[in-house]
Amino acid sequence: MSSALVRQVALISDSKKVSRKDVMRVSAALQKHTTRDLGPVWDIKATVDAFETLEDVPLGYWPMIIRDDIDYDGAAGIHLDKDGQPFALVTASGDVDEWALTACHENDEMLVDPFGDRLMAGDSPKPDQGRVLFLVEVCDPSEAAQFGYSVNGVLMSDFYTPRYFDPIASNGVRYSFTDAISEPRQVLPGGYLSWLDPETDDWWQETFFDGTESEFVNLGPLTIENGSFRSQIDRISGRATQAAIAPGRSVAMAAGLREDVLDRSSAARANSLRSQISQIVGSGTPGKSPPPVAAGESARRRHPRHLRGST
Repeated sequence: MSSALVRQVALISDSKKVSRKDVMRVSAALQKHTTRDLGPVWDIKATVDAFETLEDVPLGYWPMIIRDDIDYDGAAGIHLDKDGQPFALVTASGDVDEWALTACHENDEMLVDPFGDRLMAGDSPKPDQGRVLFLVEVCDPSEAAQFGYSVNGVLMSDFYTPRYFDPIASNGVRYSFTDAISEPRQVLPGGYLSWLDPETDDWWQETFFDGTESEFVNLGPLTIENGSFRSQIDRISGRATQAAIAPGRSVAMAAGLREDVLDRSSAARANSLRSQISQIVGSGTPGKSPPPVAAGESARRRHPRHLRGST
C-alpha cells in the first residue's frame, strides 16, 4: 500500500461567468482525472472538492479560485501564500471547457510540483548544450487545447510522464498521457519547455508558439528572490498559454463526447432511479398496501432462524 500523503485541492468560483453547477461538474471531472490518470503515473494521492466560497474551504486545502479580473501578466497560475502554501488563480470564461482545461493544467502542476521549484536533470534539446536542469511543469509541452481529452464530458489537459526526460526514445514507452508526445523532451505546437543551463546560469526555453517549428529563447538568469521559478516562467509565457488553451474543445483531437450529449444519459439514469425510489418509498406510505408476500414468507419473517437452516 502506498504511503503517499493525500493532497487536497479546493475549487471555488469568484466569477459571475461560472455557475456553481459548472464548478461541481468540473470538480468531479478533475477528481476522476487526478485519481485515475495523473495519480498512478506520478504516484500522487489527491482529492478535488468544490466549495461555494473561499471562506468555506477548510484548512489544509490548496485553493483554485476562478476569477473574472485576472487582467495582467503573471496573475493567472500558481502562487504561494504568506505561509508558503500553493494556491492557483484561474481565468474565468463563458466556455466551461476553456476554464476547465486551465484548471486541469494548474491542478496537475500544483500536485506534481506544489512549490514551483522541482528540477529534473536531462540532456538539453539545444544541440550546443550538455546536461541541464528542467523545470517540472507537466502540462506545458502539450498544453494546447488540441491535445486535451474528455473526462465526464469536460475537457482535461494532457500531461507528460516521468519518462519524458529519458535520454533516448524507446518503443512502447508512454511519454504523455494521451500519447500526443511521442519522444523525450518533445515540444508540441502551442507548448514550451524550460530549463536552467548550469554552465552559464541562464534559463532557456524551447517554445512552439508561432510558425511551423519550435525555437530556442534565452531568458537570462532567474533568482528565487523574485518568486518560484514557475511563477517567473508563467509571467513570461502566460499569454501564450492562454492563447493555446482558448480554442477549447473545438480543436481537441481526443475530446470525446460533449457534456450536453452525456447529459441525456445522466438524465435517463436519474429518471430511472427516481422511478425506483418512488416505488420503494411509496410501498411504505400510509394508505398503501405493502407489496404482496409469497406463501410462507410471513412465517419466515417471523422466524428468521428458518433462513439459517436452524431446527
